[in-house]
Amino acid sequence: MDNKNIMSYETVYLNEEEGTIVILDQTKLPNEVKFLHLKEQKDMWQAIYLLQVRGAPAIGVFAAFALYLLAKNIKAETWEDFYKPLHEAKKYLNSSRPTAVNLSWALNRIEQLAIDNRNKSIPEIKALLLKESKKIKAEDIWMCRQIGENGLTLLKDGDGILTHCNAGQLATSKYGTALAPIHLGLERGMNFRVFCNETRPLLQGVRLSAFELIADGVDTTIICDNMASQVMKNGWVNVVFVGCDRVVANGDVCNKIGTSGVAILAKYYGIPFYVLGPTSTIDMSIEKGEDIIIEQRPPEEITDMWYKQRMAPQGVKVYNPAFDFVDHELITGIVTEYGIARPPYIKSLKEIFNKKVEA
Repeated sequence: MDNKNIMSYETVYLNEEEGTIVILDQTKLPNEVKFLHLKEQKDMWQAIYLLQVRGAPAIGVFAAFALYLLAKNIKAETWEDFYKPLHEAKKYLNSSRPTAVNLSWALNRIEQLAIDNRNKSIPEIKALLLKESKKIKAEDIWMCRQIGENGLTLLKDGDGILTHCNAGQLATSKYGTALAPIHLGLERGMNFRVFCNETRPLLQGVRLSAFELIADGVDTTIICDNMASQVMKNGWVNVVFVGCDRVVANGDVCNKIGTSGVAILAKYYGIPFYVLGPTSTIDMSIEKGEDIIIEQRPPEEITDMWYKQRMAPQGVKVYNPAFDFVDHELITGIVTEYGIARPPYIKSLKEIFNKKVEA
């Protein structure tokens, strides 16, 4: 498959005939475009943990399909015999990664639908779960489109945009979040200059964001994470767009490790810093960023991965958090499918949810 065509492929989809979830294996990109067909519970868990499927929205869609398929295969005639393995499967999948809220959000939504319909027959419940999992994907496509539309109002033709990690189509069902305005703008004849932070240690910026942007014909430049300051100082960056894995009640944002440093630099150079993500990533049950559980990744991702030989001395300690959080005071706005929240976020995020309820 040619990388020119990567934007035409689905990141996550359900193959009902096979009874599998099909995902684009993002650990192989950009050198190999490979699809995995998953049906076993352990393979689903591993796909999330190993980042074969990644990006908060895509993980949510994947989780919904995964729990549906596992529920479909439960042999039970009574609610009690059906619900126990369903709940265990949900807990198991939820243990794969702790930080991105879309994982638990989607799993809870599927489980709750089953609970709400416990008086129906098991085949009827399974049919409802299938319908709901498809609905979650359709909602993701709609949300990304709306985020793109709202984010596009913040851009002008020719802008220089800096992004971190990958919050594009590869992280969602379509368009992406942080990259959605860029893809939409391109469809409408606009042109942007995008600078992709490499995003150490897993290089999602180099391997994924640059890959899909180049495939879509965007003027793209990759930089090492520690070059962001110089690029901003050169006057090449008009705005920073990043995605998010969790937004909490006061507006603090958890995203891929290194995002907080980008936000601090943007503040220093007077560059607007926007976070783009669906309301499903907003967790109003958590008050502030310090309360978010930050996933710790294996040390080998820093010491061994990408090298022919180990690059660090044996016995050295390794600190490898997958995420950090950006203080709300550094954020210009949070772009959602229901509008753009601005400070004070305790108030504006509630207003966003009110719009969602009214919609």
